[in-house]
Amino acid sequence: VLRRLHGHGWLVSAGVRSASKLAAGPDLLLHRYEAEEEGSAEAWVAATMARFGRIDAVVNAAGINPLARLLDTDETPHEAMWRVNVKGPMRVIRSAWPHLVAGGEGRVVNIASLSGKRVANENLGYAMSKFAVVALTQEVRRLGWEHGIRATALCPGFVATDMTAAANWPRAEMPRAEDIAELIETVLR
Repeated sequence: VLRRLHGHGWLVSAGVRSASKLAAGPDLLLHRYEAEEEGSAEAWVAATMARFGRIDAVVNAAGINPLARLLDTDETPHEAMWRVNVKGPMRVIRSAWPHLVAGGEGRVVNIASLSGKRVANENLGYAMSKFAVVALTQEVRRLGWEHGIRATALCPGFVATDMTAAANWPRAEMPRAEDIAELIETVLR
């Protein structure tokens, strides 16, 4: 998403775990962001405002997918997905909210999942977290409508990324990350 938007002339502030593979510039801010850390979203938003003076859109793409089944008694994977997949995007949106309102036409795109619309495998924890992302998106749409804020939840199936490397699905049939980035740019435009 970062490469697509930046490559098409957008000013981009990217929250990343590590910027070692990327090069920042006047139109690209790379800021350390850890979805699980309280305060991380607020720091990223503050840095974005200091650099660009506005926030027009938020794209939430952070996510993890450890196995978390219904009958597992260890809830650690459930809790980790809740912190990263749900609370992470919520904190970013909440931190950016006043700036999206001020712009009068803010956009929020949350990467949910087809798992956010149905449960089709044993990883209930992932599905629950992505259902929550869809609900979060609907609340952003409801609360932001009068302020010109629009929200979209993208719900792809398996996408050919590192997270799906072990998926029991033919890689050739998976959309590429670049395909999702194109959809995101279309929604933002």
